[in-house]
Amino acid sequence: MEISSIKDAFDRVAKKQKLCSSKSEETVDQVGREIEQALATLQSPHDPSTQADQKSVLTELKSKLNAIGSLQQLEGPNKELNSSLAKYQKLLEKLLNPDISKAYRNVEFDAHIINQIIASHFYRQGLFDLGDSIINEAGEPNATALRSQFLEMHQVIEAMRSRNLQPALTWVTANREKLIQIGSNLELKVHTLQYVEIVQYGTQPDALKYSRDYLRRFADLYTDDFQKLMGCLLYVRRLEKSPYAELLSPTHWEVTTEELARQFCSLMGQSYENPLNVVFTAGVEGLPTLLKLANVMAAKKQEWQEMKQLPVPVELGKEFQFHSIFVCPVSRDQGSEENPPMLLPCLHVLCKQSIMKLSKNSTRTFKCPYCPAEATVAHCRQVYF
Repeated sequence: MEISSIKDAFDRVAKKQKLCSSKSEETVDQVGREIEQALATLQSPHDPSTQADQKSVLTELKSKLNAIGSLQQLEGPNKELNSSLAKYQKLLEKLLNPDISKAYRNVEFDAHIINQIIASHFYRQGLFDLGDSIINEAGEPNATALRSQFLEMHQVIEAMRSRNLQPALTWVTANREKLIQIGSNLELKVHTLQYVEIVQYGTQPDALKYSRDYLRRFADLYTDDFQKLMGCLLYVRRLEKSPYAELLSPTHWEVTTEELARQFCSLMGQSYENPLNVVFTAGVEGLPTLLKLANVMAAKKQEWQEMKQLPVPVELGKEFQFHSIFVCPVSRDQGSEENPPMLLPCLHVLCKQSIMKLSKNSTRTFKCPYCPAEATVAHCRQVYF
């Protein structure tokens, strides 16, 4: 989006507005001074207040006001301001409300996948009635597989928001091995929340028993955290006045709840970020580039519709990068399945097509462009990021 163009146009309108305001104030002040001077003359005790004198004063005032030309003085700047505002409005409509249909291409979609994505979106949001409606209307019975899993996730999360940790404890215990495999300490975090609740509102024996039953096995792997929790035993029912008062912060509940939702999605094989939101946001961010390209290729509609790859890069934020990207230092082409990155014996990496050109399609050895080492295509190995 041409933010700079909008800013420049806004600055021009703001400048016109200031000039118009200044000119209007100057004209009004000038008219006011002439009227005040005429009033002072009429009210002066040294002048005879005859009807003829009053008439001459008013006549002179009228002549001065006509000379000022207040109406013309006010109309001119206001017309210029209105003209600038009209241009600015047209620019905003052009840049902020474009015809996005120009960027549309006839692309075949799998209707079943689209229906499942939409239903999953509602299930992920906890809107199960809407998700069920989509499934029923689209006739997609297979899409209900995720419903029960997302339902369980929302039940656990809602319980945590009500300070009920039992469903979360049950889930982390049941999925202990899977959480360990992905290096997650979620189970410790959930047990820590429960332990802190016992320390703050229960008794020392209860807290000690809970630490022995559920926290002891974390002692070797998370020594610092375990020692801190054991120190809390000295401040039962007065944790807020202890060196460990920060454990009472609601932030721990919020962070652990988000972590549980993230790991829940991970174990389901689903992304934590809502795919439909990601696609929509990426589309909005890339839309200005696509609209520019569509306008440039307006005369080549057939070529635009049949294009397999965009001729210009669509710059998106880092939050939309889900895999490593390799750009060949020789050809400047981005690596792909057809043109993967290849590791040379000298440990430099080039794309396959560059290696094929250097080796004359595998007919001879070639020198690495970055060092004097020689290699053959057979000695190169594909790299997986």
